[in-house]
Amino acid sequence: MNQLIDHTLLSPHATAAEIKRLCEEAVTHGFHAVCIPPYYVSRALAELQDTPVRIATVVGFPYGYSETLIKVAEARRSIEEGADELDIVINIAAVKSADWSYVKTEIEQMATTVRLKGKVCKLILEIGTLTDEERDRLIDICNTVRPDFVKTSSGLQGGATPEQVRYLRANLHPEIKIKASGGIRTGPDAQALLDAGADRLGTSSSLLILT
Repeated sequence: MNQLIDHTLLSPHATAAEIKRLCEEAVTHGFHAVCIPPYYVSRALAELQDTPVRIATVVGFPYGYSETLIKVAEARRSIEEGADELDIVINIAAVKSADWSYVKTEIEQMATTVRLKGKVCKLILEIGTLTDEERDRLIDICNTVRPDFVKTSSGLQGGATPEQVRYLRANLHPEIKIKASGGIRTGPDAQALLDAGADRLGTSSSLLILT
């Protein structure tokens, strides 16, 4: 299970010392990646050089309503500083306004920006905040654009459930992987999401899960 975990610390109060410890824990336990604020990407790169641990960071976090050009610039900057994987919050405000043209164009631009740099794109949908119609429209867009991952949530607006993951797995293109995030605090929580079809887990409780 360890290689399926993004060891996460996205608190606005996170310190450099805590990020250093997060990186050390990721190396010790063989986690897939650390998921950290953009501010700390270059520091994490220094800590994780010559290790297999990847660096993930967030874009448009946590609400996703920045302008698309700002989010593209944020993604590019994080990649320049060493990020391997970008967890990008889609524009939920545009979704709630049913501005589907804007939503689709932004998702296309974000996925293309990351893909052209040879990095991994994870789109955060905030499934728990969506109506069934909104969820299904977003799934259709993702099936067209084909990001590397769809991620259930930022973790700040509800957590992942096995039911959400099963629905995504049944309706997303098989090439699109699923990252479950939010509220994953125990080994049984983690295993239930993996059994439902998750390919990756984002959690700040990684060490607790291992016990």
